Amino acid sequence: MPIASLYIISAPSGAGKTSLISELITQDTEITVAVSDTTRPIRSGEQAGQHYHFNSTEQFKQKIKAGAFLEYAEVFGNFYGTSTQAIDNVLNSGHDVILEIDWQGAQQIRRLRPDALSIFILPPSIETLEQRLCARNQDSQEVINTRLQHACGDICHYDEFDYLVINDNFNQSVQDLASIFKSNRLRLAKQKQRYQTILDQITS
Repeated sequence: MPIASLYIISAPSGAGKTSLISELITQDTEITVAVSDTTRPIRSGEQAGQHYHFNSTEQFKQKIKAGAFLEYAEVFGNFYGTSTQAIDNVLNSGHDVILEIDWQGAQQIRRLRPDALSIFILPPSIETLEQRLCARNQDSQEVINTRLQHACGDICHYDEFDYLVINDNFNQSVQDLASIFKSNRLRLAKQKQRYQTILDQITS
């Protein structure tokens, strides 16, 4: 059993999930974010292999048939999926892994990996969510309205998760996330795996 843990982090679009995770991994080098596959077009500033593995729809469907994905879903007309092998490789290297997925993908992961820990991030209000979506300057008003409609549906699933973080103050939210990872590493089962030799010596 790997010492590292698999984490699911979900949020409605615009809640600040990606920014929080980006800051978290700069502070904690034991955390890796899984790079998902997607069929959506690459955005300005993104790099293939760093932000996503970009696939054609046909390539993605071939991977589905091959059973390559731990989970996959269609969101806003595009496919997103997580490679099973990639996740296991990182966990076996000793790094915690974050999956940035929606609540539907989270349900799939929990069924397949019941030991995964899940975190849901919420904005302090719907008004704040809309402001953040508009501030991106990436989408049309029509797309923003669609995302807001979906966000209301997403928010209803917050109580399926193990942890809840309200992203009102960015720095405090990063600290809240970090505390979840740190406390999990101090659980007895994890510490016994790391320090069994020491424990054997001092308890003999």
